[in-house]
Amino acid sequence: MRDAFIESLSKIAENDKDIFLITGDLGFGVLDNFAEKFPSQFLNVGVAEQNMTGIATGLALSGYKVFTYSIANFTTLRCLEQIRNDACYHNANVNVVSIGGGFGYGALGMSHHATEDLSIMRSLPNIEVIAPGDDFETKEATKYVVDSSKPSYLRLERASHIYDDDLGNDFEYGKIRKIREGNDVAVFCAGGVTKVAMNAAKILSKKGISLGIYSVHSLKAIDYETISSVFNDYAGVVSIEENNLNGGLGSAISEICIDNKIFPKSFKRMGLKDLYSSVVGSQEYLRDFYNLGEEDLIQNIMEVLGK
Repeated sequence: MRDAFIESLSKIAENDKDIFLITGDLGFGVLDNFAEKFPSQFLNVGVAEQNMTGIATGLALSGYKVFTYSIANFTTLRCLEQIRNDACYHNANVNVVSIGGGFGYGALGMSHHATEDLSIMRSLPNIEVIAPGDDFETKEATKYVVDSSKPSYLRLERASHIYDDDLGNDFEYGKIRKIREGNDVAVFCAGGVTKVAMNAAKILSKKGISLGIYSVHSLKAIDYETISSVFNDYAGVVSIEENNLNGGLGSAISEICIDNKIFPKSFKRMGLKDLYSSVVGSQEYLRDFYNLGEEDLIQNIMEVLGK
């Protein structure tokens, strides 16, 4: 997704001199072409994420559309005070871009596992929180945040995600995007873990079970109409996220249900259960270890169906 992001941003920057990209000494190879093509719109501040966010806010308040870029925990947790007090409080056009959300940097250990970022960023006023599920949504989300004057958080995967069987529905901020037809159980996904749901759907289709897959890319502005219709139309619903359950996607859906008197027939939330990820391994290994893999999702779906 990071390649899709920089490709989209580069195209926009060709006609918009107000685009400004700041990195915290990361992205070599990925950002090189942008830096060479737009040297006056690019800055490497070094390993100084708090300064990066402060500089970004100053530039944004001077009229620039600013993007900060680094590994997920470094663009969020390390400089949370600056995001809150500088960018969000002043409603500045600072777009925080994280790479390797969830277990994207699984081999580097707990300090690089971003498993609370969605919950924390959701709690900040003014900011828009987006977790694209594939390359298409990444490009569309990049276009959206450029046009939005609000602060934003864009949580991306390192790898590219393209689904041949995607329904091709349009991207619209705040609207849940249906990406696969199905009649039996609905799965709400946020971010790269959408891949797990799509793989599980292919496995279950061979057993005569069809899943409706929904990408909840906008984590703060979630349309309750889609939530309501999905809970009404399906026998059960499962949400899956590569994030702590507290305050994440599943919590957001539960809040909407309570606030709008939506009563699910059966609803299961999948995510990290109030713990830190202390295990080291690949993203796929850690998903399996923390019960977020295809087989785990299938098991939850069968439970929802009462099988």
